[in-house]
Amino acid sequence: MKKILIINGPNLNLLGNREDDIYGKDSLEKIKYDCKKKGVEKKLEIIFFQSNNEGEIIDKIHEMNDKYDGLIINPAARKLAAEKEIDVALVTGTGRDGRITKEDVVKFSLSINKSVEQVEISQSAKESPLQGERQDRRVPMTRMRARIAERLLAVKQETAMLTTFNEVDMSALMNLRKEFQEEFTKAHNGTKLGFMGLFVKASVEALKRFPIVNASIDGTDIVYHGYQDIGVAVSTERGLVVPILRNAENLSIAEIEMNISGLAMKARDSKLSIEEMSGGTFTITNGGIYGSLLSTPILNPPQSAILGMHAIQERPISVAGEVCVRPMMNLALSYDHRLVDGKDAVKFLVCIKQLIENPSKICLLYTSPSPRDRTRSRMPSSA
Repeated sequence: MKKILIINGPNLNLLGNREDDIYGKDSLEKIKYDCKKKGVEKKLEIIFFQSNNEGEIIDKIHEMNDKYDGLIINPAARKLAAEKEIDVALVTGTGRDGRITKEDVVKFSLSINKSVEQVEISQSAKESPLQGERQDRRVPMTRMRARIAERLLAVKQETAMLTTFNEVDMSALMNLRKEFQEEFTKAHNGTKLGFMGLFVKASVEALKRFPIVNASIDGTDIVYHGYQDIGVAVSTERGLVVPILRNAENLSIAEIEMNISGLAMKARDSKLSIEEMSGGTFTITNGGIYGSLLSTPILNPPQSAILGMHAIQERPISVAGEVCVRPMMNLALSYDHRLVDGKDAVKFLVCIKQLIENPSKICLLYTSPSPRDRTRSRMPSSA
């Protein structure tokens, strides 16, 4: 005769003694009697077991293979399903006649929890990437950045750009600035004497001496400009912009400084007009304010040259046969070799170096142009 083990879970010994509207009026003994009676009819030996101890129930289950031919867990599986809020209709029973056992409910519950955890992990990974995981973030270029990229690529493809370098001793210029800063500021309504104003003035004089650097290419023609419109590169949150100092040859150092300050403020407030950024015959950029010691500035077409200033750094140099520590700045001149020969580029940069190292020449000789200077053209005669 086959043996069937019926295991009754915790608290089933209280059946018939509590909440009969929920658990019914039949006691566990009545259920045991009915089960054994049914077993006799089916020629089965019914072994009835109940415990409030989960360990004892598990031990009894482990005896299944050795002593019993079948197992019914009743009604702990249904109770557990209720506790886990599991719809028993979704659980596949593995017991005799498809009965749902406690193990079936536990397995189903574990599979549900695992699926939920996987979903939560997946969502968490999307919202907050795991530490060390590499992430890509794709954003569209702004119109300004796209335009800058287009122009810079065109420079590399359409010009023969080269760069020549030199260094300048900033001692004299720094001493001049220190000596006259307070007086200059008072005389010009708070405008400070900066390095850029003197570099612009030195560049203007060098451009007059080497007009080919101030020229541009238009098709198969060379256009010599009889004026010096100097672009000053300004970095903004939206990108690099180059406002233009019109007719810089006619401006004093104070006027240059005031114009630079005003244009830079408008650039950072995104208030520059197209006219204020158009044209230009030469550009100056100062990577030194960000700590750059040396770079190769890129041309601003259709201009043929651009001057790069850099950070001032004290270093030893030889002066009259003696080693001295001086504040030195590296200068870089990028130029279009299609138009400007290497000799002219080098001599142009040396001219700027000499003027910066002797700033009295700039202040005394080139600060206030005479009416004759303003009308006299230094362009070569057309051939």
